Amino acid sequence: MKRLAQLLVILSVVATTFAQTNRPSAELKLSPAEHSISNAQRLIDQNPKSYEAYNALALALSRRARETSDVRFYAEAQDELKKSFQISPDNFDGKRIEVWLLLGKHEFAAARQEALKLNKRMPDDVMVYGFLTDANVELGNYDEAEKAAQLMLDLRPGNSPGITRAAHLRELFGDVDGAVDLMNMALQTTSPSEAEDEAWILTQIAHLDLSVGRFAEAEKSLNQALTLFPGYHYALGNLAKLRIAQKRYDEAVQVLEQRYQAAPRAENLYDLAEALQLAGHATETGRAFADFEKKSLAEADRADNSNRELIFYYADYAHEPRKALEVAQEEFARRHDVYTLDAYAWALHVNGENQKALKPMETAMAVGIRDARMLRHAGEIALAMGDRAAAQKYLQQAADLNAGDSDLARATLALLSDGNHR
Repeated sequence: MKRLAQLLVILSVVATTFAQTNRPSAELKLSPAEHSISNAQRLIDQNPKSYEAYNALALALSRRARETSDVRFYAEAQDELKKSFQISPDNFDGKRIEVWLLLGKHEFAAARQEALKLNKRMPDDVMVYGFLTDANVELGNYDEAEKAAQLMLDLRPGNSPGITRAAHLRELFGDVDGAVDLMNMALQTTSPSEAEDEAWILTQIAHLDLSVGRFAEAEKSLNQALTLFPGYHYALGNLAKLRIAQKRYDEAVQVLEQRYQAAPRAENLYDLAEALQLAGHATETGRAFADFEKKSLAEADRADNSNRELIFYYADYAHEPRKALEVAQEEFARRHDVYTLDAYAWALHVNGENQKALKPMETAMAVGIRDARMLRHAGEIALAMGDRAAAQKYLQQAADLNAGDSDLARATLALLSDGNHR
């Protein structure tokens, strides 16, 4: 759910009829999603025939999946939806939550199809447009995504889910400062009781600041996020990126070990392996990469996979370009978002198929995204094609961001200046 960290919906907790006083002390320590789970279970106990109560529980479980990065909560939520549909077949709220679960499981094409059906049933439902935005972003249908996000804001001006989606689109289109402004706007409208929602938005703001080298601002947002929601896996991931940018590699390793313990997903193990290598821990690096490969291959055929990380592992670390391309071709068949286009183009590049790599790389760049690694890849591919002017442009843009891969871009630029590059 790595990249979904940047796309997930800020859903409202189901309203509860229970008083907030005189709760057991253990319950006071529950997360927002755990509170919602507890309240929904009470509603079910009071009225086992209420399909709304099962919907509430399914929604709360899906929120818990985001809090923990544990996909098992999606399966539990699906079970609760089945009970809802047994009582009220095809009820709209249940079908809407079902789309949310499809998104959480990265089944983007199916989510888009089901959201379109719901949109026909209820054309003025704001969150259905949110789901259409999410699915189309992940599939690379950016025009459709932009239209859906705009409709969210037209139907309900100032709504947080619409604002956060607009922010993500601005990032993709290259307007990082505009994205930060929108995320701050969403933060101001988020209830103080929704600690995880606030932490998620703060993490996204930090991610945006990191992408353009604003380290102090990113650190401030991440500290706030981790104060609101201690041990938050999304915030830890970005904190590690900050430490790597600061060349504090051992600290990055410690942070990523903490995140992996909390969310033992393959993509998180890949990040840890990269940090271990930067920190100079050769034995641990080899072990972590080997474990990552095994874990990633086990989920490669699932929609919710770590295929992009697996592509870069084969391309940049294992030096097995054919395997990188095989995985990239499988993922490219599923989706055409900018990150998948970049991974596919890079896999083609390391296989020497630079002419074929040009189209997906240029398509990704045309969206407008300012991402140091993608810009460096674009520069390296242009250079391999003999277009030194384009290579220098992309590499300089990557270097100027002062973010991840900027150092590698500078190194290649230095070689170009010396006339020593191929």
